[in-house]
Amino acid sequence: MLRRPAGPAPTAPIPAPLIDNPAAGRTSETIVLAGGCFWGIQGVFQHVKGVTAAVSGYAGGRAATAHYEVVGTGTTGHAESVQITFDPRQVTLGQLLRIFFTVGTDPTQVNQQFPDAGPQYRSVVFFSTPAQKRVAEAYIAQLNAAHVFAAPIATQVTANPGFYAAEAYHQNYLTLHPTQPYIATYDLPKVEALKRMFPAFYRAQPVLVRAP
Repeated sequence: MLRRPAGPAPTAPIPAPLIDNPAAGRTSETIVLAGGCFWGIQGVFQHVKGVTAAVSGYAGGRAATAHYEVVGTGTTGHAESVQITFDPRQVTLGQLLRIFFTVGTDPTQVNQQFPDAGPQYRSVVFFSTPAQKRVAEAYIAQLNAAHVFAAPIATQVTANPGFYAAEAYHQNYLTLHPTQPYIATYDLPKVEALKRMFPAFYRAQPVLVRAP
């Protein structure tokens, strides 16, 4: 059973998925993941080999309410999310989910990630294809059946109703503000855990969002 320390980084990687989605000739795929503050989720996946873009934003609500101050009220249906574009020949969806559940988020927390509370911080896999839905649901079922975590996984698997990029000042936040107390306490340990536990997938140079 995986025992998490007081911080967000676990002590060991969780098992690999038994069901995955191989490339099958595709060179690019997109998945939207939500797991607490998008600064840390974006920062982790910007350091994953095979990821070609990781954009912070909002998913789950309407375009009209996809603004940070409004989403922060917890009334919009949006979750702080990251749209991840990746090359499935280099990293599969299952491998991304393994990283997500190991170092990106604590999937057992409901509407919360550590100091952040509210439905905007819930854990969600927003899928865009039936194959993505199948892989995500099968992996969650696999981990629950094996009692990998001390509590059932609360991560939702939901069709992606639309993704809206966050304001420019939220993009590349971990890279631009490494000494900010929240980043140093909660998010940099996630990147260090990625480097330590998934060295084959870690890259030192992050793929950054370009300024518009």
